[in-house]
Amino acid sequence: MKTPAFFDAVPAIVVADPLAEMLGAAEGGLIEYQYVDAVKLAGHSCPTVAGAWLMTRAALARLYASETPRRGEIRVELRQGVDGGVAGVIAGVAGLVTGAANEGGFKGLAGRFARQGLLRFGVAMSGDIRFTRLDNGRWVELSHRPQAVPRPAGLSGLLRDALAPQAPAAARRAFADAWQSWVQAILTEHADDPALIGLVS
Repeated sequence: MKTPAFFDAVPAIVVADPLAEMLGAAEGGLIEYQYVDAVKLAGHSCPTVAGAWLMTRAALARLYASETPRRGEIRVELRQGVDGGVAGVIAGVAGLVTGAANEGGFKGLAGRFARQGLLRFGVAMSGDIRFTRLDNGRWVELSHRPQAVPRPAGLSGLLRDALAPQAPAAARRAFADAWQSWVQAILTEHADDPALIGLVS
């Protein structure tokens, strides 16, 4: 799988998953997620996937500081309903890293390691997404303001050309390059920009 080079420059997120350790899937339960993992999950790279990655990273840094985040021990709640806007994409990325799952999630072993019901939609809040540690109840809400990073000039025209019937490869390539340059700006130039990812609490 050949991906844009900037994917490798996006900081990874490392978590400790007690279930992965219990089942021998990862030594010490340590799992490292790269941005490309979120891309594989979503099937694409876009400002929403990038924003979800950055919100998850910022939330875990705030909640755990110098500790390693504990995958499977974090509740994730979204203000949007499950069928609203891009809620599903954001929830998928946040769930990948935190282990939070909806009613279809893992039910646990002997009362431990359950992830079912840790991902919720349509929850009243000031921000767009809330992460809560189950061990101590600490939580943080974040807002994602994608308009903080303007789209490249001429992107709409490039998209129109790329979607045209029998669009030449050069037109499709021009759009893809411009699109990923937008995502690159989000992830590398604005990763810590409070105008893009805001901590509500």
